Amino acid sequence: MATKVTPLSGYLEWLPAQRIAEQRFVDTLREVFELHGFASVQTRAVETIDRLGGQGEDADKEIYAVSRLAAPTDAREARLGLHFDLTVPFSRYVLENAGHLTFPFRRYQIQSCWRGERPQRGRYREFTQADIDIIDTGELPSHYEVELPLVIADAFSRLPVPPFIIQVNNRKICEGFYRGLGIEDVVGTLRTVDKLDKIGPEKVASTLVERGLTQDQAKQCLALAAISTPDSSFVEQVRALGVEHEILDEGLAELAAVMDAAVEHAPGVLSAELKIARGLDYYTGTVYETVLVGQESYGSICSGGRYDALASDGKRTFPGVGISVGVSRLLGLLIGEQGLTASRETPTAVLVAVNDEESRSESMRIAASLRSRGIPTLVSPKAARFGKQIQFADRRGIPYVWFTGADGDQVKDIRSGEQETVDRETWELPEADRVPALTNPQDD
Repeated sequence: MATKVTPLSGYLEWLPAQRIAEQRFVDTLREVFELHGFASVQTRAVETIDRLGGQGEDADKEIYAVSRLAAPTDAREARLGLHFDLTVPFSRYVLENAGHLTFPFRRYQIQSCWRGERPQRGRYREFTQADIDIIDTGELPSHYEVELPLVIADAFSRLPVPPFIIQVNNRKICEGFYRGLGIEDVVGTLRTVDKLDKIGPEKVASTLVERGLTQDQAKQCLALAAISTPDSSFVEQVRALGVEHEILDEGLAELAAVMDAAVEHAPGVLSAELKIARGLDYYTGTVYETVLVGQESYGSICSGGRYDALASDGKRTFPGVGISVGVSRLLGLLIGEQGLTASRETPTAVLVAVNDEESRSESMRIAASLRSRGIPTLVSPKAARFGKQIQFADRRGIPYVWFTGADGDQVKDIRSGEQETVDRETWELPEADRVPALTNPQDD
């Protein structure tokens, strides 16, 4: 009985060449993360609803609940949900495994997440994130907040990512500034200001007044949010607003350290943007959001921040700082909209032709020899005319076809048409063809 296929929105499924492009992205991120000393972990897909809930004003309604279809209606099972990010499950992982971890612990994690929100451009119900975090016991030095955006800058420099800016702020600046103004509802004010790019300054101001702020307080909040500098000169601009508070002083000093390091190690990559707040409640210090230059409306492709109390067992607290690359969000633009793909739809670099079915065993021996040297090789599925076998390779982007006969072995580069006599035991695949290249039709 035939079953009708029903498309589901909010889920990405790439074609083979696109999937190779995605894997190249992930492999490069993994390589850079390990280059900077991060170790890989993987956590389960589900957490208890109690742990996932209460992380922000939208977190609860975005959680996908998980239950057994056959569970009795009166079953007293733990209420489970799919994790909507990797930070919350990582905090639980640290608490459960603290006795086996060496601190400060540097972790990277590349996994799927799920959010029950309305699918739209760049936002999916299932998506891949790539996180790096540094977590310690008791106290975490602020210099780690400087390091993480530099790791991301290194990773993106190795990938076909368009020009980008990592926008940085420190929530202590916002909190201290608001408290210096006499504002009591700091969290609500933060959440409202965080919507500045979505609803505009006038709507933000009116919303702040509706939440109990005076017109002057709302005006000062917008003045703070308007500050943007490529270096630590934001400190003078904040001071000029005339607000004082000790928490504000801490935030200014910490963000200035981040920006001074960025100017030295990654000039032009970071920007101090005092409108950035991040919606999740667990952030306590530096926060990051990354946008593509000229495509700011697409939203952040990489974000995160400092959290001091997300992981705590009542006796010990494990403060940390993390940053997360929205892999699916970024590739939804680069692959899905701009056409980024791979030069071939298969990792195979060599197709070994088959003269006839009686000689297939010889073709298999050649393939085995090539594979023993790490050359991705496929034996032709049919002993068709050589023109048909070359066409088979060409359609899949396989660059080389290997022929064998009475005169020995020959390899044909079907892109250039060049053919040469070779030795199956010593021939080496050109390094440029070892893995599929990333290509973008827009660059042609």
